[in-house]
Amino acid sequence: MSAIRVLLADDQPLVRQGFRMVLSAQEGIEVVGEAGDGRRALEQTLALRPDVVLMDVRMPVVDGIAATRRIVSEAPDSRVLILTTYDIDEYAFSGLRAGASGFLLKDVLPEELVAGIRTVAGGDAVVAPRVTRRLLDVFAAQLPGGTTPRPDVLASLTGREREVFQEIAAGSSNAEIARTLHLSDATVKTHVGRILAKLGLRDRVQAVILAYDHGIASPLQRP
Repeated sequence: MSAIRVLLADDQPLVRQGFRMVLSAQEGIEVVGEAGDGRRALEQTLALRPDVVLMDVRMPVVDGIAATRRIVSEAPDSRVLILTTYDIDEYAFSGLRAGASGFLLKDVLPEELVAGIRTVAGGDAVVAPRVTRRLLDVFAAQLPGGTTPRPDVLASLTGREREVFQEIAAGSSNAEIARTLHLSDATVKTHVGRILAKLGLRDRVQAVILAYDHGIASPLQRP
């Protein structure tokens, strides 16, 4: 199996060096490049096509949010993992909205950093469903985007898939969805994959954001 190729984007050389040391010691992970600002991160991503970009939020020239949006648009096979100083940070959520597949704290433990990279490279989101829901509850009112209900966005889904989507939007894990809807874990996983494919979403974090954007879920609702 080929190594996961990682690009480090942070304006602090010591931070990049620290991440490089941790990741270079891991089997199956290769650091292919570094960038000290958002514009350089985009250039390096287009040139190197890494599997995962570790993206700082606050950077010069072009910030991490704008860089993430460009990378998701121009290099969709490269997934972005946002780095933030605080566990509740509106900039991190703007990054998720821009297309990032999750976020980690800069003081993350080495094993958590490695696990996060492997998770994102595998096509899933780093942020656990219930954590995503809790944090979106905090910042939903501050995030840009429409709030007019648009249930038609789910028109391509079957009745069962809509039920599963509602559970995803409520912050339920696959196991919780299986119990609620009386399905097997494997069936839920299949439904989730089909829902993401039909709606053109990268992972379940983006599914939650879509639900908030279109009024399908709101911070006042509780599972």
